[in-house]
Amino acid sequence: MGIPSSLASMRASVSFIILVSLICRELYKVKSVSEAGEVAMLPPRGWNSYDSFSWVIDEDAFLYNAEILSRRLLQYGYEYAVVDYLWYRKNVNGSSANAYGYDNIDPWGRVCPDPDRWPSSKGGNGFKEVAQIVHKMGLKFGIHVMTGISVQAVDANTPILDVDTGGAYKKDGRTWRARDIGLKNMTCKWMDKGFMSVDTSLAAGRAFLRSLYRQYAQWGVDFVKLDCVFGTDLDAKQIITVSELLQELDRPVVLSLSPGEQVMPSMSNGISNHVNMYRITGDDWDKWEDVAAHFDVSRTFAAANKIGAEGLNGRSWPDLDMLPLGWLTDPSVQQGPHRKCYLTLDEQRTQMTLWSMSKSPLMFGGDLRHLDGSTFNLITNPTLLEINHYSSSNMEFPYVFSTKMRRNRLRSLPHRFMNLVHQNNAENNILSTSSCEDDKAKRWTISSFDRDLDQICWLFDTNSTGVKSYCLYKRDKKIKYKQEETETFQLSMSSTANTCLGISVNRKLSASEIRSVSLHPCGKTVNTRWGLNNDGTLVDLISGLCAVIVPKKVNVDAGNIRSWIATGRRGEIYLAFFNLYNQRNRISAKVEDFAEVLKGNFSSNCSYDGEEIWTGKQFHMLSGTVSNKKREAFHLSVL
Repeated sequence: MGIPSSLASMRASVSFIILVSLICRELYKVKSVSEAGEVAMLPPRGWNSYDSFSWVIDEDAFLYNAEILSRRLLQYGYEYAVVDYLWYRKNVNGSSANAYGYDNIDPWGRVCPDPDRWPSSKGGNGFKEVAQIVHKMGLKFGIHVMTGISVQAVDANTPILDVDTGGAYKKDGRTWRARDIGLKNMTCKWMDKGFMSVDTSLAAGRAFLRSLYRQYAQWGVDFVKLDCVFGTDLDAKQIITVSELLQELDRPVVLSLSPGEQVMPSMSNGISNHVNMYRITGDDWDKWEDVAAHFDVSRTFAAANKIGAEGLNGRSWPDLDMLPLGWLTDPSVQQGPHRKCYLTLDEQRTQMTLWSMSKSPLMFGGDLRHLDGSTFNLITNPTLLEINHYSSSNMEFPYVFSTKMRRNRLRSLPHRFMNLVHQNNAENNILSTSSCEDDKAKRWTISSFDRDLDQICWLFDTNSTGVKSYCLYKRDKKIKYKQEETETFQLSMSSTANTCLGISVNRKLSASEIRSVSLHPCGKTVNTRWGLNNDGTLVDLISGLCAVIVPKKVNVDAGNIRSWIATGRRGEIYLAFFNLYNQRNRISAKVEDFAEVLKGNFSSNCSYDGEEIWTGKQFHMLSGTVSNKKREAFHLSVL
């Protein structure tokens, strides 16, 4: 049997991927992946309204999309029809994504569908009729909800419903209300006029959340996407409380977390087993930079064995966000679908392949009323869907080679962190933010053991306290914060500057954006307060984020050449090449290196057949061992 020297294809635009299915006939065996009574045993699939309608979708448009979902995509596993955020907000002049006073709330402080957009909700019906129609289509119904309680309800001081008595919740001789449970210091960072967390240490706080999720169950909700509780807005207590309340229900409900901005795997510890999906990046939109931003984070969560780990009544899945393909709108606008996806076909293939290889949930975001043939064929590609649901051992494959990589090895790589103070090359670096759980954030120190000194510096070399790369200047070392005198301070770029460093947190970020630090007029304003923790993190006291120094662009060997590998339920091996350069490039890999990562899931004594899924080209590979003396039994390469 022949040995192909290469698999070649011309690269059309910014990204090109090649995916090969290598089938070992001797290992052909279908594996069972589901058990009765469990949910999300496979990565969920469905349709979400956000990418095409932002928050302005109405009942007619939603049901029209659901009908197409049922008729065309349900047979491919797309079973959830999800209404995204602000279904309770009036779509009128003055209203917006972070507006106050436009939400429809019931006497118990719970948001209800806007009756002008959802006419079947009138008379206290909520989403009951919509859910019934969706269920008759063979689909499952989902909604997006926000953290805790609405600011409107807290300001109105509405009573809390006791679901057991049907009246106001009473305990310890008093009637509890919204102001008793709302945490005004924990408002949603990007919707601070809309919602705040509730105090789940109080029985009244748990009673309010119980009334919410009992109502959702009564409406017929099968899927809840809970926002502003993970990533930057991490509220582990609320996540666990909601998970426990969902287990009280007599119907299974999938729990998804959003947005997951700047999430590290460590943040999912103790959380992932309480949910079924959790976002691990900011919002993904149809920009190439957003797609490319998912490669590192998906690799990290795969290496941490988070894919398909134990979850709420089933399994949990790191979520790379919706697929913004087809006919779309723009982020946070008050407008429905009006434009085509900006990604090229190659870029769309790259996204769909990475999502499938990393076993991310597949939630299509385009307007299904305008689903074109190319998009339909992509999101229903049988090999990608097989990989997404039934593959295992999914991980980044590091043993790839390219002409670009060989050239880069001849160059010396620049330092990731430069001495900004002395070398004056700040244009190569930015002062940004990260989760305080990130070990990279733990590099700040005072210039001596005396905390009254003026400088706080970033350590270039964590093994030497004498090697500092960047220093900030403290101002107003004692500032009244939360009614107490605490060791908080403002930070300036120099000892004479009249501007101080702060973070803007009033909008959602896309996956490719990082929350950077900006300059604000110095003064005792809430956006310029910092504190230095004992673990070396420099924390912004308003956002809860920590400062880090990162290069604007890091030249990392092989950073723009990626590959993923996985095994199939019939013994096949899937390999994906990703060329992230903006020009043609040859990438290659050796089959014998598969054993390095697949271990017992790879056999060198098999007859392998191969197929490139985009062209359908068939290949026949050498029988017997692939590890010969020249280490060239089979090369896969893409140009």
